[in-house]
Amino acid sequence: MNDRPAGPAEPRVGRLPVPGATLHYEVRGTGPLLLLIPGGAGGLAVCDGLAPALADRFTVACYDPRGIGGSRLDLPGEDQSVEVHTADAHRLIDLLSPDEPCQVFGTSSGGIVAADLLAQHPQRVRLAVAHEPPLARALPEPGPALAAFSEIRDIAVRDGVGPAYRRMGTAMGEAEPVDPAEDEAEAAPMPDRLRATVGTSSAHFLRHVLKPFTHHAPDPARLKAVADRLVVAVGRTSRGQLPHTLA
Repeated sequence: MNDRPAGPAEPRVGRLPVPGATLHYEVRGTGPLLLLIPGGAGGLAVCDGLAPALADRFTVACYDPRGIGGSRLDLPGEDQSVEVHTADAHRLIDLLSPDEPCQVFGTSSGGIVAADLLAQHPQRVRLAVAHEPPLARALPEPGPALAAFSEIRDIAVRDGVGPAYRRMGTAMGEAEPVDPAEDEAEAAPMPDRLRATVGTSSAHFLRHVLKPFTHHAPDPARLKAVADRLVVAVGRTSRGQLPHTLA
């Protein structure tokens, strides 16, 4: 599994070839598998604060979704789909926990994958927590949100990452939307690894992930069948913002 050896406090690092990509993943700790599925453009660096805190109770695995960070696409530039990302997560579970179901936590776009993973492969997931999954079609009137996410993608293609993130901030209801790659004096500094991944992966996320994921239509019957094992979570600081409303 390891591309490089792990030090005393370092994760075990591996790569998993999947159709159309190679996934870069990290594993910490021992115990039952807990798979963390990051969202947005931050990749597995999003898990850097959480994974070590849970490694005394779980085998904690996190990975860069295809096209993000170290998970390279064979053919860059193609739109992504929830179904393909779900298949990637399923393959990683089969690799790391072939005989036992696992628990899954996904945030943002990763929350969409976590819920779909439980719905599509209920025998492999004991419990899934989807943190603020941005499913626009879950709204009573999804039209404005769907249009906003489409507009953000178009801005990213036409004008670049910065303007697209600023438009995303207003769409999400943030008071002072900013490009997450900018380190403003008022904000807490972004960790170096997270900053590097966001910097290299934002264009891919905004152009090829944001719209197809936010426009995804889950299968209500499948979700209903696993509702007792799906937890939809929200943050305390996002009240009044679109991700909180969508969840």
